Amino acid sequence: MDWLERLSQLRQWTRSGTRAPHKPLLLLYALGRFQEDTDGDLRYSAVEEDLRRLLTEYGPPHRTTPAYPFHHLVSDGVWEVRTDRGHGSPGSGVRDLRETGAIGRLAPELRAALRSEPELLGRMARLLLDLHFPPSLHGELCEAVGLELEPSQPEHLSTARRQRDRRMRELVLTAYEYRCAFCGYDGRIGTVPVGLEAAHVRWWAFGGPDGVDNGLCLCSLHHKLFDKGVLGLDDGHRVLVSQRFVGHSPVAREQVIALAGRPLVGPQPGLPPVAAGHLTWHTGQVFHGTPRPATVA
Repeated sequence: MDWLERLSQLRQWTRSGTRAPHKPLLLLYALGRFQEDTDGDLRYSAVEEDLRRLLTEYGPPHRTTPAYPFHHLVSDGVWEVRTDRGHGSPGSGVRDLRETGAIGRLAPELRAALRSEPELLGRMARLLLDLHFPPSLHGELCEAVGLELEPSQPEHLSTARRQRDRRMRELVLTAYEYRCAFCGYDGRIGTVPVGLEAAHVRWWAFGGPDGVDNGLCLCSLHHKLFDKGVLGLDDGHRVLVSQRFVGHSPVAREQVIALAGRPLVGPQPGLPPVAAGHLTWHTGQVFHGTPRPATVA
């Protein structure tokens, strides 16, 4: 059985690029626990809060529940659930999962494959990360679920519909004249830019193109905050800062809170700004909470 193919075809609710990372997050969490204890089970009542935090941190802005993937992942053939009543999930209701002592774990065939082919776990985890999350979040997401992965080449599936365009970084950094579009940072070591990255506005995993009108040149800090939903952009290409962000130090206030309402730095004349459709996607699927009022200069 090709487990990578199966993971690439997880059944997920989707419409117009809506993010639904419930199942991928549960699988990453389960792989992290399997790496720690190959015989361990996940009792819903014991892991519910962990899964809820993952969904809050890495899921879409709207409220959601970990009960949904805990039940529905069974239909993908990679997960099983049993209760005090026997084998099978009691449903996706939180109360049912708690009161029946629901326990989930990776499907028996998958556990056997992971034991016989140790490198499969890392390949599966990297595939889930690449298909559902931007690269800027991969490292911290692995830490959040307890996964330790060795460096490896990206997976190339026969079912992959497209490849990343390696030219995007150069095109986007050139468009923004090697300056962070949010803060203007333009550091170099000699002639080599350092700490500057090309950020997708609409994530590549959700159909975002590798083009200038879907890219921003951002410093490493603001790229991470943009992908975490702390920062965003309004229709007028001014920076949004989430009210959920809290920072009391002068550095936090200067580097983040003071950005509220600030216009983008760039792109240079003659090159396209971020397309409205990509801005709308990021605001609806990534940006968290209500924007702070514009900072008064």
